[in-house]
Amino acid sequence: MATESYLPGATTIGLRCKDGVILASEKRVSYGFTLVSKAGKKVFKINNRLGLACAGMIADMQAIARTLAAEVNLYELENGRIMPIKSAAKLLSVILFNRRYTPYLTETLIGGIDNEGPHLFVLDPIGSLIEDDYAVLGTGAKIAIGIIETSYKKDVSVKEGKDLAIRAIKAATSRDAISGDGIDVLSITNQGAEEETIPLAPSI
Repeated sequence: MATESYLPGATTIGLRCKDGVILASEKRVSYGFTLVSKAGKKVFKINNRLGLACAGMIADMQAIARTLAAEVNLYELENGRIMPIKSAAKLLSVILFNRRYTPYLTETLIGGIDNEGPHLFVLDPIGSLIEDDYAVLGTGAKIAIGIIETSYKKDVSVKEGKDLAIRAIKAATSRDAISGDGIDVLSITNQGAEEETIPLAPSI
């Protein structure tokens, strides 16, 4: 129980849609029941086809996002072609596994769209890699997953997926004291990646 009091809170969601990918998370930065910030960023745009969403330590999320962005940009400059989403996910898996003795304390979703269509991958702190249609991470996951599993369909559109992710995070933040303070959403389609922040009503 003593360890649990220092766990960072989060509710982070990834959805694979028929025409793209949705990555979303709330903005509260907390360690146990200590509120550190109401303006945290847990969703990261890597480029116009690729993004990350995380639950865990903010510093580790930022380090992962910076490292992956640099590696993807370098690959594309050297090879003159875009990096497939599966390759980016595998690269991130290797980066995480190489830190297995002093791991990044974060769970990670990586998603995007390429010539093969939309993809969503889930990674644990030491690089285990699973492709899935949807995933929910963090302290609010037990609440949010019920909303996702009730309404998710394989042919869901990006617009419908965005509405579903927002609804699930709102449900989680209303019951999970260490999630809240707004929602960051990254929508990735063939037209590019669009970031949006949705404010939440302040809790009483």
